[in-house]
Amino acid sequence: MQKIAVFVGSLLPLAYLLYGVQEANDPIKHIYTLTGLSAMGFLFLSLAITPLRRALNLLRYRRMLGLFALFYATLHFGNFFLLDAQLDVGFVLKETLDKPFIYLGMSAFVILIFMGITSTKRLFAKHHAKHKLVYIALILILIHETMAQKVLGNREMFFIFLTVLLLGWRGVVTVSQGINKRLNK
Repeated sequence: MQKIAVFVGSLLPLAYLLYGVQEANDPIKHIYTLTGLSAMGFLFLSLAITPLRRALNLLRYRRMLGLFALFYATLHFGNFFLLDAQLDVGFVLKETLDKPFIYLGMSAFVILIFMGITSTKRLFAKHHAKHKLVYIALILILIHETMAQKVLGNREMFFIFLTVLLLGWRGVVTVSQGINKRLNK
């Protein structure tokens, strides 16, 4: 029952998007903003589950939240490809190569696609170590979002703070695992 609630709750940004796009002055920008922030938010949530696992038993939702991050990132890219580029692959390639923030976003998107494809139990077991690339995707997304906004506002500062917390935690875990391995030799 909880899994269904998490699934339905994860669709709320989509419902808000569909509702709000009709009222938006700039529907394309509205879609960009909402899908981008949703993708980033779900990525943060999926990564925050591991450090919070002792306080909250949410580990079983990590994969679902990660896949919703990919879902909203796909909508974000779809907005670019369908509405901005109007299915013009040449335009997409030119914009990707000409604008660093798009290149960074595309790179993060490719990582998220890999993560989604290898998120099944069998493939995850095979590619577990490569799933740490999600932290690279997080950094790329953070830079992408900040460059797209062209300003370092409160929202961007909040995302930077969350990223530093998550990367700091990951660093502490990695160092402590390395020390434990050396002590157990």
